[in-house]
Amino acid sequence: MTEGESIRLKVSEANQGDVGKGIVRIGEDFLAKIDARPLDVVELVGSRPTAALAVSAYSQDQGLDMIRMDGLIRSNAGTSIGQYVEVKKAAWSEAKHVTLAPVTQGMQIFAPGDVLTRVFNGRPLIKGDIISTTSVRKPPSDSIGSRETMFEELFRGFLGAQAFGLGEIKLRVVSTSPAGIVKITEGTDIELLPQAVESPERTVPSVVYEDIGGLKPVITKVREMIELPLKHPELFDRLGIDPPKGVLLHGPPGTGKTMLAKAVANESEANFITVKGSALLSKWYGESEKRVEEIFRKARQVAPSIIFLDELDALVPVRGGGAGEPHVTERVVNQLLSEMDGLEELHGVVVIGATNRPDIIDPALLRPGRFDELIMAPVPDKESRQKIFQVHLKKVPLAEDMDMEALIGQTENYTGADIAAVVRKAGRLALREDMAADNIGQKHFLAALEEIGPSVTPETMKYYSRMASELRKKASREVERGEMYA
Repeated sequence: MTEGESIRLKVSEANQGDVGKGIVRIGEDFLAKIDARPLDVVELVGSRPTAALAVSAYSQDQGLDMIRMDGLIRSNAGTSIGQYVEVKKAAWSEAKHVTLAPVTQGMQIFAPGDVLTRVFNGRPLIKGDIISTTSVRKPPSDSIGSRETMFEELFRGFLGAQAFGLGEIKLRVVSTSPAGIVKITEGTDIELLPQAVESPERTVPSVVYEDIGGLKPVITKVREMIELPLKHPELFDRLGIDPPKGVLLHGPPGTGKTMLAKAVANESEANFITVKGSALLSKWYGESEKRVEEIFRKARQVAPSIIFLDELDALVPVRGGGAGEPHVTERVVNQLLSEMDGLEELHGVVVIGATNRPDIIDPALLRPGRFDELIMAPVPDKESRQKIFQVHLKKVPLAEDMDMEALIGQTENYTGADIAAVVRKAGRLALREDMAADNIGQKHFLAALEEIGPSVTPETMKYYSRMASELRKKASREVERGEMYA
């Protein structure tokens, strides 16, 4: 392949240790095809161009026509997991001046330009990119001892500056001089605007798949059920089948159901309409049904869109046992059934429901054609807990005595929310001990574990597992007994 020619690679998610570094992982054979070597700058083009540092793929990925990148780079390139991007060796210039601004409206931040230069030294970027101040502290654990270690150590030396207390803040590249793809060097002058700058051309994903530790089988199922219908409806037309209309996420509290729904919406570039079930209920006759109708009308207008119904059990409990305003929940169930499976088709609209009480949801909603897939978000296993810790510790300054393996072993039956609470508690304990503390040590995490226990017992998890296998059967039995409205 001649110099300057491009290749097409399939996008895959980044490993947790690569998130926020501005790198993509590509097999060495494919790097050679574009005349690139590890740590060269490559240009990525999906629906928009961006740039990243190329790093050698992990051993298991060598030879595969895939490219691993994190959610921010996917957003910068205008692509998503499973799609193809054009990759070529980039022609770049040394950045003389770069203007950055926070992406969050209402946020005001101040940081010296020389600090940001050290944080982003070596980072390639282009106007319009979103970059993160995530620190680079240590190589990912799954690369230690492998053939990639040499490149990891080189990469750490290349982009080894910590974020100097910035934590993780997303910044928008407002302008660069010169224009085009540039790389920040020690001589780059970085200006940080104190407030966000309006950018109507694209939004910034608040949650991406890499922000969710574990749950990989669940994410795969949800992507199949939601991303494909919204991004590639022609696939279903070609096979002559109807796309899924809804997915019900159920499981214990704190297992990531709401975060997963947000990540799917961001990755599929769909409009996200979120509603808590209890917020739709009204004391006025007919008002609750009107609110449901309005939500679906809005979703159809802005399709492709996702309607996320949180606390679904509060909105659509089993009919026949309602209290309060006469039959209000029964009418809401009827309205929801009409919207999901009525005369007016849901084109480009998918409904996600979330609940930790699937047993009290009206069975009529659980049959295929309404909520087509019932997916349980389980309590994380050991491997998933490791990924969850990596997510929550990626912006935490850790002491040298930090032993993640010990923490993983002591957090059995902890949910993702429990682990997040442990990390926050450890930070508060470090500050209680010393207001000038600049890191969190193992003793702080162990003390936090003594105060924060698991919110889910083994018996509770057995209940949810049993319920997962019973939900469809329960709906079928009630149809046979004539106790369920169609």
